[in-house]
Amino acid sequence: MLNVLQCSIGSLIEDGSILVHKDGNHGSNYPRVDDFGIKGLPFLTAKSLSDWRIDFQCAPRLSEEKASTFKFGFVQPGDVLLSHNATVGRVAVVPEIDEKAVIGTSLTQFRVNLEKIDPWFLALYFSGNDFQNQLSFVMSQTTRNQVPITEQRRLPVQLPSLSVQRAISETLRRFIEKIALNRQINETLEAMARAIFKDWFVDFGPTRAKMEGRAPYLAPDIWSLFPDRLDDEGKPEGWLTAPIKSTCITIANGGTPKRDVSEYWEGGGIPWLTSGEVRKPYLIETHNFITEAGFANSSAKWVKPDATVVALYGATAGQVAFVGTPLTTNQAVCALTPNQYFRYFNFLFLSSSTQTLAGMATGSAQQNLSKGLVEEMDVTLPSTIVARTLDQLMEPLFALIIENEKESVTLTSTRDLLLPRLMSGEIRIKDAEKIVEVAA
Repeated sequence: MLNVLQCSIGSLIEDGSILVHKDGNHGSNYPRVDDFGIKGLPFLTAKSLSDWRIDFQCAPRLSEEKASTFKFGFVQPGDVLLSHNATVGRVAVVPEIDEKAVIGTSLTQFRVNLEKIDPWFLALYFSGNDFQNQLSFVMSQTTRNQVPITEQRRLPVQLPSLSVQRAISETLRRFIEKIALNRQINETLEAMARAIFKDWFVDFGPTRAKMEGRAPYLAPDIWSLFPDRLDDEGKPEGWLTAPIKSTCITIANGGTPKRDVSEYWEGGGIPWLTSGEVRKPYLIETHNFITEAGFANSSAKWVKPDATVVALYGATAGQVAFVGTPLTTNQAVCALTPNQYFRYFNFLFLSSSTQTLAGMATGSAQQNLSKGLVEEMDVTLPSTIVARTLDQLMEPLFALIIENEKESVTLTSTRDLLLPRLMSGEIRIKDAEKIVEVAA
């Protein structure tokens, strides 16, 4: 059994283990719209954190003039960031950076005494199920989706000795590194897929090149499949403009089992997707499950792999994802089951049209789309042989993407299972290292 200190975030602040525990600048110092521009400091928010990454590049830029009025909130390498407002529970550690950056009020900054706490251990602990459940419990006590600074200081933390912290973080960080590698590979593969789709079906590159007398840049058997000229509508001759429903076997919404009947939910093993989960481009898992009875007694429907789903309601309205595993959905998700050869075409078209989809949503209190609006979206359809060629080219790319996504889900689950067992001494560091060797 390891010697583990049971304490609170507040007590760690009092004894100097946590040196800084603050969120962003409030009140008169809170930035206004005109304080942002093209140049300035990255202004980090909850949206800037994703999968242990901090997106400095896409963060809003706060003017140097406004930043000079801030007395705190500037991050340093090694700071642990926790999102606590709107999107709660995301975690990251600030890497070595070449410029100053500052946090907004949706993030909490933890700067630790390195002689007492390993920052990566603290971040891993924050990402673990025990701490995340504590965050969820605090939120359940109010109507606001946040965990304020004062409430955070009451939350419990378990700290083994510094040497054990470092050993645990060094071991478990290998999972994070492998997940990051999978993500980078997938980003490269997706960029390749999108470049091909855009060239063939948005820019009509092969046909334009033929019209301009340029040399072929595709294999001869593929080059010959494209028409030699554009028609009067500006699309390749022989290609059609039609609603996207013409590329699908079915387009259907899901359903929700009765909320007040526990047998429809408790112990459920059928994955059930809500619109709020349509955030990542590839769906390998869901956070909700229903029972066989719940499925049978609702309008929920099975969605097969290779379908594309569109979120219809709320903050994610217009977001698009590719289905990598069988699942069911609620009524706020529209699933497009493709005809042969349109598996990847539909996803690439719709995921490149998220702004268009979001612009079609209506409603003041909540943005809403409808299945009818989605299925009537016009798309330029190629000949069957071109669609088949795209499908064949995309299949190995998407197969690897889905394989990497599934591996990352497994790695995350394994990491989360190991952390409490390492903390309790149930599993030794050496044994965990062997598990990491196999898993990562």
